[in-house]
Amino acid sequence: MTDESLPYEPFDRLWTPHRMAYIKGAGRPTGDDDCPFCTIPTRPDGEALIVARGEHVYAVLNLFPYNAGHLMIVPFRHIADYTELEPCAELPEFSDFTQHAMSVIRRVSGAQGFNVGMNQGVVAGAGIAAHLHQHVVPRWGGDTNFMPVVGLTRVLPQLLTETRQLLADCWAAD
Repeated sequence: MTDESLPYEPFDRLWTPHRMAYIKGAGRPTGDDDCPFCTIPTRPDGEALIVARGEHVYAVLNLFPYNAGHLMIVPFRHIADYTELEPCAELPEFSDFTQHAMSVIRRVSGAQGFNVGMNQGVVAGAGIAAHLHQHVVPRWGGDTNFMPVVGLTRVLPQLLTETRQLLADCWAAD
């Protein structure tokens, strides 16, 4: 079959069927009883993709990452808003985990920059608005190439379980 006989241009379609779970809202809570950020810490770290646990917060890989090494910093306590973090306990650890996540990702993957932030509320774009979480997304020069821009597809060079192990080992070594 030649390219001329195809009903479409070659490479016109990029299939990412695993993204359908995200689009359909798989894992999004319908109430406080099924919050994934509350259930994740009840599972073993490797299975749950947890990189590190603190007393008040934990770092976990995003199941639907923007880039390899995309972590989230999540309080164990089920709260929806940044202003609800306890100022003397949760807030400092939340901040420390964010800093440490950046350092670990730099050491493991040579990240050249980061997008760090959170979407507060559904109208702000939060996929899981009921439980506070902050994204730490590593960036490299040229990581926004034709694949995400034109193909609306991200290419991740490593399985999440492998990325988690590298980050967890580096985190624990500190």
